[in-house]
Parts: sequence; structure tokens; C-alpha cells
Amino acid sequence: MKLLTFIRISAVLCIVLTGTSLLIDRWISESTTDRIFFDPSLIPSRSIGLVLGTSKYIAKNLNPYYDYRMSAALELYELGKVNILLLSGDNAHRSYNEPWTMKRDLLKAGIPGQDIVLDYAGFRTLDSIVRAKNVFEADHFVIITQKFHCERALFIAQSNDIDAICLAVPEPRGMAGLKIRVREILARVKAVVDLYLLDIQPRFLGPKEPIATEQAILEGPVLEKQEIEEPTTEELQTSG
Repeated sequence: MKLLTFIRISAVLCIVLTGTSLLIDRWISESTTDRIFFDPSLIPSRSIGLVLGTSKYIAKNLNPYYDYRMSAALELYELGKVNILLLSGDNAHRSYNEPWTMKRDLLKAGIPGQDIVLDYAGFRTLDSIVRAKNVFEADHFVIITQKFHCERALFIAQSNDIDAICLAVPEPRGMAGLKIRVREILARVKAVVDLYLLDIQPRFLGPKEPIATEQAILEGPVLEKQEIEEPTTEELQTSG
């Protein structure tokens, strides 16, 4: 009898948690849909493009998520939709440095080094978004990532009074895409808990490093509330 009661309670809790997770997932999607663009030529111009980092390789194969983000960042820059690319990612140790890897590939593609800014402390999406405002003093920018990631990133931006839009780049389909989608639902639940219950802040903030742009590009929707070189020793010390 006790076992049956336990099973029933567990089943009810499972249904409630699953239902709540799906509602949060839908809430985040619906609240950000009008700020997501799919065509680089049609997206409103912003001074800064924030590229959210990911690993370049998966099991020695080129990561398509990385490849699509880099291609989109390059296209936005070449179209004149952004003046500066802020590359934010994880730099857990010297041999794994997402921002520098992105910079190296964009330099190879012809983007001048002075138009690239690195954020070595973008350990999570929340860190990348909040640091863009609190450290780099950017609160009006284009996020570059896949659609599912766009939605969560924009949700975090809205919660921090940041006027952001997002360019949704292609993403892989099939089983790989399905696994990412399931993981994303859990990440969204965590984002809501972090923002509204725990008030989680970026792991590192540090001194402000304002991004200087040639001109302030103020098109698009606004929130209702209103040559390749190796990193220098100084850069490595800062990134570590």
C-alpha cells in the first residue's frame, strides 16, 4: 500500500514538473519571438554583434553550431549591420579558449583586429549577456546564435533591461538536434530559477571595459522600458 502511494505521488510530481517545464519553455519562446531575425540582410543594424561561444570541434569534427555562428558574424560585419564583434565564451584553461579561437578564425576571414573584442568570462549564456552590459557597457546589440539559444539569451537580456535582438543561424537536425532541444528545456527552467529566485550574477565581473564604436546605430525595436598574431602574455594572464 505504501509503495503504491509512493508511486502515485511520484507520478503526480513528475507530471507537474514536466508540465511546468513545458510551460516555461513556451513562455520563453513566445516572449522573444518578435526579436528574432533569420535573414542577415533584413535585421536592423546595431553597433555591436555579440557572438555566443561554443567549442569549435566535437570529437575532432568541426562543430556545425560553431561554423554557422562564425559565418553569420562575418556576414553581418560585411553587410555593415554591426561595427564591432564581441566574442564571448569559455576560457577554462590555456588549451581551451573559445574567444581566442573565434577571433583567430575571424581574423583569417579578414575582419580587422580593432573591430574584435574578447570576453574571456562568458562561461554561461547569463554571464555573456549580463557582462556585455555591466562590463562592456553595451545594452543595444545583436546576439548571434541558433534560434533555441536566441530565445533564452533574449529572455535573459529582457530580464536585465537590455535592448537586444538576435540573428538565428541554422542548426543541425536529427537526433543531435533533438538532444540539444531537450537539454535546452532544462536550461530554460534553470534560467528562470537563476533570474527570479536566486538572482544569480556572472561568476566574474571585474573593471569596466567600455566598447568604443565609431557611431551609435539605433535602428530596430527598443524595449518599452525605455594579420593574425598569437595572444600576448598580458592577454593570456587576463584570460586565465
